[in-house]
Amino acid sequence: MTVPALELRGIRKHFGPVQALRGADFTLRPGEVHALLGENGAGKTTLVHVAFGLVRPDEGEIRVDGAAVSIPSPRAARRLGIGMVHQHFTSVPALTVAENVALAAGWAVSPAALHRRVLVLTERVGLALDPDASSDSLTVALKQRLEIVKALATDTRILLLDEPTAVLAPGEAEELLRVVRDFTVAGGSAVLITHKLDEALAAANTVTVLRQGAVVGTGPASTFDTSSLASAMIGPGEPMARGPHRVRPSSAGPALIRADSLEVARGTGLGIAVRCASLSVQGGEIVGVAAVEGNGQRELLRAVAGRAHVLRGRLDVRGPVAFIPEDRTTEGLIPELTLTENVVLGPSGAMPWLRGGWVDWGAARAFTGRLLRDYGIVATGPDVATRTLSGGNQQKLVIARELARAPRVVVAEDPTRGLDIRATEEVHGRIRAVAASGAAVLLHSSDLDEVLALADRVLVLSRGALLETPAGVSRSAVGEMMVAGGR
Repeated sequence: MTVPALELRGIRKHFGPVQALRGADFTLRPGEVHALLGENGAGKTTLVHVAFGLVRPDEGEIRVDGAAVSIPSPRAARRLGIGMVHQHFTSVPALTVAENVALAAGWAVSPAALHRRVLVLTERVGLALDPDASSDSLTVALKQRLEIVKALATDTRILLLDEPTAVLAPGEAEELLRVVRDFTVAGGSAVLITHKLDEALAAANTVTVLRQGAVVGTGPASTFDTSSLASAMIGPGEPMARGPHRVRPSSAGPALIRADSLEVARGTGLGIAVRCASLSVQGGEIVGVAAVEGNGQRELLRAVAGRAHVLRGRLDVRGPVAFIPEDRTTEGLIPELTLTENVVLGPSGAMPWLRGGWVDWGAARAFTGRLLRDYGIVATGPDVATRTLSGGNQQKLVIARELARAPRVVVAEDPTRGLDIRATEEVHGRIRAVAASGAAVLLHSSDLDEVLALADRVLVLSRGALLETPAGVSRSAVGEMMVAGGR
């Protein structure tokens, strides 16, 4: 029998009173893609962090190529041939692509030689990148490419991927998974954490499901379907938690978002991202924006949220505005601060903890505690560091904080990024409910099906031009407009 590439046996881990892993077993074999699934807080990220040396288990054994090993740090993991693509981008924005790769791999920084070395690497793995580009100028899809290139820059044989396709469009996700499959065909092994069950079944040879820190199912992917995986993740007899259903208002409210001939610069400051765009979103409406990455949707949503400068045209937004950004760790939260501190640092206004310009921390903690309960955020309390939460629970904290202030306008980018199926349904319900209460919602998701499921109207942004889709438009027609600009 082939010796497993990686084995985790009887792994237990506590974080204070929270038992994150309860004797979890996991086996990764050479040449396979192994999907690791579970709800938010099930222990998936903790388990791969154990394998990468970011978390030390309380109990259990780690074996690489059949030999028992200790992995006290990521450096030790890399020496064993283990690389990791994290849930959040880890590149240094001020450095170039080549410099970030060198930093991750421990390469010497000799500009000309490094440029050539990174070019050879990106060509070998099939993910083209400009070595001289500044990493903060990259699109989300290119930043994800950079994370994979960094992970493969050393002699990596075992690749751990934590939600690598969460913010990618379908074509971009397929390209990334192609690279992962090519890696395993060449003899490598990959662990894939994803909340997209169809993606897991299509990409993986083997599936393991965690629930509340314990393995509840494992086997060939061909023996599962999306229904059986969902049941394993949620548990027998447990209903799917759904948020409140949308009750459409009897008549549309006033226009709370109005733009006329709007032009917005690219986030890099070079060029125009949105050209002569006009739109109107009324209270009670959910308007979805469909676009391929880099076509101006990021700048449009940020302009409406007051986060981007308008070059020309008119923009009238009747707030208060709730903004749910695509990257919770760089724009939504400060991971080292507590949950309460992140709630207080959110939008200003008439919040219950403000007392004549001073913060009543007792009231702030009580308010944060209510958000944890109301939104099902798994945390030991309002005073824990935000970085200790799973990515999905961090996302729920951002959404809870933004929606708790009863906004008149909601701007949301990938609002269910990193959320499991149960939490996704709940967030969808909350978005429908806030619209039913009279708020105007403008949202974009890299998942076109999510846009079509939530939106009353769909707009397409292509090459900076904003196009209205006809009523009842098909998914394929929207996809064609995204690529061809409606021509």
